[in-house]
Order: sequence, then C-alpha cells, then structure tokens
Amino acid sequence: MRRKFWWHRPVFSFGRVVCLAIVCSTGAAFGQTKDGAVQVPPNKKATEEFAAAADEVLEQMSQITGLKLREPLKKTLRSRDDIHAYLIQQLNDDKNPKERYADARAAEAFGLLPRNFDLDPFLIDLMTEQIAGLYDPKAKEFYIADWISLSEQKPVMAHELTHALEDQYFHIEEWSKAVKSNGDATMARDAVLEGSAMAAMFDYMLQGTGHTLKDLPDFDPSMLMGDLAGSPKLQAAPQFIKDTLLFPYLSGFRFNAAAMKPVGWSSLASLFNKPPVSTQQILHPDLYKAGKSPKTVSVPSFEKQLGADWVKLEDDIMGEFGWREVLKQFLDGKLAISLAEKWEGDHYIVYEHKQTKKLVLATRIALANEEAAARFLGQYSEALEKKHSERKNLLRRPDYFSFDTPNGGVFLRCLGSECITLEGTDRGVFAWWNTELKWPALPEQPQKPVTDPTKVARRLPQSSIPVAFEAAK
Repeated sequence: MRRKFWWHRPVFSFGRVVCLAIVCSTGAAFGQTKDGAVQVPPNKKATEEFAAAADEVLEQMSQITGLKLREPLKKTLRSRDDIHAYLIQQLNDDKNPKERYADARAAEAFGLLPRNFDLDPFLIDLMTEQIAGLYDPKAKEFYIADWISLSEQKPVMAHELTHALEDQYFHIEEWSKAVKSNGDATMARDAVLEGSAMAAMFDYMLQGTGHTLKDLPDFDPSMLMGDLAGSPKLQAAPQFIKDTLLFPYLSGFRFNAAAMKPVGWSSLASLFNKPPVSTQQILHPDLYKAGKSPKTVSVPSFEKQLGADWVKLEDDIMGEFGWREVLKQFLDGKLAISLAEKWEGDHYIVYEHKQTKKLVLATRIALANEEAAARFLGQYSEALEKKHSERKNLLRRPDYFSFDTPNGGVFLRCLGSECITLEGTDRGVFAWWNTELKWPALPEQPQKPVTDPTKVARRLPQSSIPVAFEAAK
C-alpha cells in the first residue's frame, strides 16, 4: 500500500508529540489562545511580520544546508479553513478515489486497519488538526498556519523552507514519484525528505550554541515524543496510522543524521542522487552505506484461479517497516521488530470480490536464512490465529499451517528462507501456487482435521534447534 497516503510534505504538531516539529513550549491547542479564546485572524502587520521572518529564516536555512535560493519563493499565511480546503484538494489531486479505496482495503487485508474504516474523512480531520505548515512543490509555495504565534512559526518555517530549497535543486515531486509503483521505496524517499528537513530544523534550533547535529552524540529522536492528550484525532488513530505518520520524521531524522554524520550538509546531494531503496535502509543506515538492496520477490497473478468476479486492488511491496507494523498488530513489539529485521524482500497482491467485497491476500517474503523463516513460521502462525478469531480445521505440519474461516482458507508455508501466505480463498488455489513454485506437494488433509492447536515444528539443521524452540515460546 502507498503508505505515503496523499499529503504533500507537511510538518505536523502531533499535539506536541514531536515537539521540535513546532515548538516545545507551546501550551495551547492550535486555533486557541492559552485561555481558550479563539484567535483573531492576522492583520496587515502580522502578515508583514510573517513575510520578514520567513525571509530571515530562509536565508538561515540556505546557510545551514548550503543550498542557495535559485528563484523567488511564494510564502503565504493560511487559515484553518484554507488548509482544510487545500487538504481536500490534495487528496483528490494526488490519488483518485479508486487508489485511495485500494490503499484502505489493502491495509484492512493485512489487519492494519479495522474493517470498514472510513480513511479519507479521518485523515482530513487529522491533518487539519495537526498540520502547522507545508510546502507545495506543484505550486512552489510555502503555506503556514495563521493561528500560531510568530515564535512558534519559525521552526515550522525552518522545516518547510528546507523542502523549498531542496525542491529547487532536486525537484522533489518528480524525485519522489520516480518509485511510486514501490510503496516501500516511496516511503524510504519520504524519510529522506522529512528526515533532512528535521535535521535542518534541529540545526536551526542549535544556532548560537556552538554545536550542530553532526557534533552531537547519537540519540533516539523518539525522546521528542510527548503526550497525545492534547491531540484527540491523533490519539484516536489506529497505531498503523500513527506509526506511518511518524516514521518519515523520526526514523528519517535518525537516518539523515547518520548518513550525514561524517561531513555534514555537503553530503545531502548524495542522498538525493543515490537515495535509499527500502525502509530497511532507513531503519539500518549501515545497510544503506553498505549498498544492501532488497531481493526481488514475485507473486503470480491469481485472476484465472479466482475467476472473473475478482478484481486486483493492489500489487506492491511492504518492506521491513510494513512487516514490522503487521507483526506488531498481533505480537509483542520487540518480537515483531526482531522478526521484521530478518526481512530480505517481499511482494503482495490484494484482490476483492466485486459483489461480496471479500478480500484475498497473497504474500511472499524472503528472510535472511532458514532459521529466520522457522521463527517467522512459528510466530506468524500465531499472529494469523489472533487475526482470524473464528476458525476451524486447523492443520499443522512441518513447514505448513492452515485453517478455515467464514471468509475462506488461511494458508502459510515456508521452504528454505522463504514463506508464502494466502488468505481468503481455498486450498486448491494455494496448491496451484505451491506447484508454480515447484515446492514439494502440500501435506494431505486428515480425515478428521485437527482442532486442538499445537505449536508449529519445522525440520531444521541441528544448529537451528534452539531457534525453533525460541519460535515456540
């Protein structure tokens, strides 16, 4: 799924979740003064002060990043209604309703969003609540919220004006869309954009201290997280949406800090000329420096096997971040991270029945080695049971797991260092895929299917036995 969703490079308050993104000292919800009174729209003097401040910050960001302004930049204050209308327009311009529907349904198929979750209005309301400023690369214009004070606007300016400068050198709209068919690579590029703007904003706020980001020891940017209580929409968001919103900022910040650590901002151009190709490289900057790329993984078309009543919704790559999110829905967070770190490549396809709207999800994931696949089989089989509360006819065999649900069968098989899953259809379709892979025949169905679950066991080399026991914990 295109986890970038549909917005254009905004900076969010996150209800002071990422306090650097706006200002750590802010004490009121945007749109209100600290005593709760509605703020008055900016007058001519406020507009002039904003323009002067924006010019000043733009010059400072040019000095920090080494990117000189090549052409004039339009800068405007916008009301909450203006920004709300802009977000709706961007939703329609960036993706058509069919694409947005496919995104939401794919997330639902993985268990990342609740069934029938109305994503579009939720995101518009969330963005309206959270957004503080944005740079529009199509219009070449910088917008900032008019309901926050000038002192609070300046860090937002630092972030967004970094995007504006980057756009004049690297054409960020075209650069980002160059990999739009690969959701994982798209998210990696978003992390470069947002992470570099976060790093620039950090250096902006360090001015006068005698330090820059590259001089400081490594730190965890999640330490910047705050209380969600002042942000009801973000607090109510499914965990997947929260994590997806924060990933480009926090993980992107960490990546950019590591990537630019040796020499500083002179290395920025190299991140755009040779961008990271996966969220794995964002999460593990050393793998970016080592040039480790994902394995190419394919999933066949199931149109013929499913029939004419089924339509393909999405055909994409999840990446390490995506699989981490899937596993986190059903497993302990640390366990989910450790399993996802063994990701080497993946692919998935989602189909929908035209009349019933039932879904079929096919995934294939390459893992680091056979031991990693053994752990994945053991843990993901448990995740699938948690995902599908109503199930029967469980069948567990070495390298294989399946059960039936009211919406179709669920199948998981691992061979070597690869695992495949199929949800929402029957054993015959899974057997066809198994044959296409030239894998050994599926285990025979027992006359009386197993209904009492036991842990999955795999035939492993002697050295892998401890790992198998760990998978069964």
